Amino acid sequence: MTPIPLRVTVLDTWDEIVLTMPSEATVADVKAQVLQAAYVVQPADGYEIKFRGASVPEGATTLADAGIVPNAALIVLSRRRVPAK
Repeated sequence: MTPIPLRVTVLDTWDEIVLTMPSEATVADVKAQVLQAAYVVQPADGYEIKFRGASVPEGATTLADAGIVPNAALIVLSRRRVPAK
């Protein structure tokens, strides 16, 4: 169990959440914890998590399986596109 420090930005609030998760933690666990820390009340399944611009598969995918490196910058954003004004 290797701890991985992460920086995760939640686009809804522009909050950067810093946390350390074990490499065996699932991507879904990270997303749920970050949304809770940012006080987002919408369901987690309406959001996706991206690393280096690509969507990271969730489900049973662990951080190690997804290739997440220490001090990675992740972003959590809505699965739906938001129109620009």
